[in-house]
Amino acid sequence: MNPARPTQIPAEILPSPKVAAMAEAKVPATIPALGGEASLNRYLSEIRKFPILAPEEEFMLAKRWREHQDTDAAHRLVTSHLRLVSKIAMGYRGYGLPVSELIAEGNIGLMQGVKKFEPDKGFRLATYAMWWIRASIQEFILRSWSLVKIGTTAAQKKLFFNLRRMKSQIGALEEGDLRPEVVEKIAHDLNVTADEVISMNRRMAMGGDASLNAPLRADTDGDGQWQDWLTDEGPIQDEIVAEREESSLRAALLAEAMAVLNDRERHILTERRLAEEPKTLEELSQEYDISRERVRQIEVRAFEKLQKAIRKLATDRHLLEDA
Repeated sequence: MNPARPTQIPAEILPSPKVAAMAEAKVPATIPALGGEASLNRYLSEIRKFPILAPEEEFMLAKRWREHQDTDAAHRLVTSHLRLVSKIAMGYRGYGLPVSELIAEGNIGLMQGVKKFEPDKGFRLATYAMWWIRASIQEFILRSWSLVKIGTTAAQKKLFFNLRRMKSQIGALEEGDLRPEVVEKIAHDLNVTADEVISMNRRMAMGGDASLNAPLRADTDGDGQWQDWLTDEGPIQDEIVAEREESSLRAALLAEAMAVLNDRERHILTERRLAEEPKTLEELSQEYDISRERVRQIEVRAFEKLQKAIRKLATDRHLLEDA
């Protein structure tokens, strides 16, 4: 387990003495220390004092940072999104790592997002930074779980981060070795082999889950339990805004990418993959007076063209992580 480390903003994003004026409004001038579980409650309380930025204010601050390297502006962009980092980090508590370390890693991802954020692209910082925050936390978890043993392929990472959720959905969270039919379902849904599911399940089970009713310290009797450190699970404003904008962004990318398809490709793809009640190959073959195999070929080709177009749009707008 990596030792907890304080959350610090890099030197180029540290605030100038002008930020001292924030103290008059009872807003912390610096990010509170995050050195371990003992300071977690204080940290979560302190970061709530940082105000959420209005869209116009966020845009102007981002422009000041990007064009003039205004460290005060960067500091306000970072601190206004610390609650979003904590909220996302709480979603990864099931991997046996201290929440303080998850938050610290998420803060690093947030700062990377701020440094690369381009306000002129038209979306909010929260939408863009979520990708960096999650990536930073996930990479930290994978390193902590000894990826040499777990594996590094994209499919194995997907299995690692989805296995617990899928076991919960099918009521198999408390089981040891999974039943064959459960293994087959998970392997099919995540596009991995049954052996990979079994191996990953056993390795994750070795980590174990601690009871939330357990005392904070083994040598104390009732002075506090781990559940006392849990925060409100309800959505915070940062996350609500981010999720809405992410959904809108994906819809906009899809609509724009559809323009690369001709009318027939667009209609077939929509009827086969985007409609609530997809049409069969037979129905479309009769509509266009072509064979079912030809309809399938058009569908596959259209989907590949759409994927390529969306990927290009996302790359041009810096929505994908650097390779």
